[in-house]
Amino acid sequence: MSKASTTDKIKVSDLPEFDMADHLDSDEAVAEYLSAVLADGDSDELVRALGHIAKARGMAEIARAAGLGRESLYKALRPGAHPRFDTVQRVCAALGVRLVALPA
Repeated sequence: MSKASTTDKIKVSDLPEFDMADHLDSDEAVAEYLSAVLADGDSDELVRALGHIAKARGMAEIARAAGLGRESLYKALRPGAHPRFDTVQRVCAALGVRLVALPA
């Protein structure tokens, strides 16, 4: 059995595709992820993170709990979307999380 040489290269196409939703398997993981995103202060990343979490929890279920159509939820959380704050609040409530302000 030969060992792989340190000069052997891994092809990007051979790597598994990363899906953040696969790693959001607990309330603690979700809270930690959202806290990190909020600390960065990037509103686009917040929308993307909510989309990852909704996917992990089930888009149809989150849409129903938020009082939105499934397609409306997808539109609100797609890259480049700028959802209204009340939509973000409803999605957060459906996800079982809340956004909290702390002194800077």
